[in-house]
Parts: sequence; C-alpha cells; structure tokens
Amino acid sequence: MNGTRISVIALLSVIVLSLPAAAQQSRTADQAILDQAIAEHVRQTTDDREAVLRVLENDQVRRLAGQMGVDLKRAEAAVATLGDAELGAMAAQARAVNDALAGGQSSVTISTTLIIIGLLILILIIVAV
Repeated sequence: MNGTRISVIALLSVIVLSLPAAAQQSRTADQAILDQAIAEHVRQTTDDREAVLRVLENDQVRRLAGQMGVDLKRAEAAVATLGDAELGAMAAQARAVNDALAGGQSSVTISTTLIIIGLLILILIIVAV
C-alpha cells in the first residue's frame, strides 16, 4: 500500500509540475499566432494604402480629378485616415483600375472611368466627414 501511495504522489507531482510549463508553452504559441496575425494585418493595410495611392498618382486619374475639381493632395492625405473597411473597399476598386491601366489600354474605358469617379467620390465623402 505504501508503494502505491508513493507512486500516486509521484505521478501527481509530475502532473502538477508539468502544468505551468504546458500553460507557458500554450501562451507562447498563442502570442506567436497573435503577432503573426498583427503583422499580416499591418502588411495588408500597407498594401491597400499603396494600391489606392498608385491610382491617385496615375496621369489619367490626375487629369480626371482635375476636371472634376478634386484636390488630390487632400485625397492622398485622406487615404492615411481611412478605416479598415473603407480602405479595403477602395483598395479593391483601386486594384481594378490599376489592372485595367496596366493591361495596356491606351485610354481609360468607360468602366474604368466609372470606377475612378466612384473612388474619387468616395474619397471626397470621407474627406468631408
């Protein structure tokens, strides 16, 4: 009986002593996952802002904005203040414009022009608010 009692105590001691180590490993793994998610979010946000700014730097977009009376300096500054949802929506439109312009089109088509106008109007609305 005494041998069984010692074995049970020894087993429980090992279990109790290993719990903090296992919990620490779990927290470390959780922190690594969180760090990775944050880094991915920052990278995505940076990519989205760059996509919108690339469109605003395009000569055809600058001409169209000038015709519409849009101050592109204010629009570019507003891009830095956009929230995630707004930025994501604009970046999707901006990527569509960039793809259309990079596709070798010699002039902006109607659909691309509409996307640019929508993008500029969205920026104007955000700047006004």
